[in-house]
Amino acid sequence: MNGFEKRAEQLKAKIRTTVLTMLQTCEPKNIRIADIAAEAGVSQVTIYNYFGSKEDLIRDVFKQYVTEHVDDFEVFMSRGPTFQQFVEYVVLADKEAFSRFSPEFIQQMMSGDPGFAEYVEEVTQMRAMPLMHAFIEECQQQGQISDKVSTEMILTYVNMFVSQSQKLLEQAQQSGKGERFFEEFLHLFFYGVCGLEPEA
Repeated sequence: MNGFEKRAEQLKAKIRTTVLTMLQTCEPKNIRIADIAAEAGVSQVTIYNYFGSKEDLIRDVFKQYVTEHVDDFEVFMSRGPTFQQFVEYVVLADKEAFSRFSPEFIQQMMSGDPGFAEYVEEVTQMRAMPLMHAFIEECQQQGQISDKVSTEMILTYVNMFVSQSQKLLEQAQQSGKGERFFEEFLHLFFYGVCGLEPEA
């Protein structure tokens, strides 16, 4: 990479970071190229040259976020976590996503942009899912989780909780007892409302 290309990549990264920050407080429709340029310290022409349009820029930022999210997940999984650490990770990762993007924005990107939705599905199926399948099977062999339940059902169970994690985390914040709330959430996830399964 020559000096010109390096400079271009640095400017692109700065613009992406600026947009990512702005999306935490603004809906995409309220963000203007002029505002992005002013915050990033670049010209509007530079943004158009690199990304084409505001919509393409926001798509690029969200796509990069998803890619980095999966990269981080792969690193985490390579460290050999326990099943409980795995659950904590996916729930907190979901919390982090909702802290950066509103649920409405995520839904809009997934339902209103077929190309982006296809990309997310491809990354999930090709990179994340094989890791999770292998991990769950290993946890079953180690006795960390029950071998009475299929891998598919365990993933369905995890996804069921994760899909509601935003509401649960909001309730935790409102309760003023976030750490305790999270501990109870994990206990419910692993043991249900009746506690540990009685020994035979």
